[in-house]
Amino acid sequence: MSDFAKILPAMSFNADGLVAAIAQQHDTGEVLMLAWMNAESVKETLRTGEVCYFSRSRQKLWRKGETSGQVQSLVEMRIDCDGDALLLLVEQKGVACHTGRRSCFYTALRNDELTEIASPQVHPDTLYRHT
Repeated sequence: MSDFAKILPAMSFNADGLVAAIAQQHDTGEVLMLAWMNAESVKETLRTGEVCYFSRSRQKLWRKGETSGQVQSLVEMRIDCDGDALLLLVEQKGVACHTGRRSCFYTALRNDELTEIASPQVHPDTLYRHT
């Protein structure tokens, strides 16, 4: 998809070798999720066109949708002014959140209360095929 060697020098990875990555639906502007990427996951994303993150809890690459089928196809990768955050414009297949919601940002502070503003579209057990 793109030449990784041209993009890597513009990125500023943290001490853990990671950069924050915000996924946004390319045509609506809906913010879907925040995750982390390392150099290898950026390279894999650019190579395949399917978004691949780095799982901090599992300490390995995590291809979005590998267990749920809710794949993110990369439309465009943007780098912020400091190089320490990425904006991934994606085509989201299905829901982005592991809770079954379209976006991970489904809780809002309203009238000094945390309020759920989006319900699950898919039950997590169905999403991850648990019985």
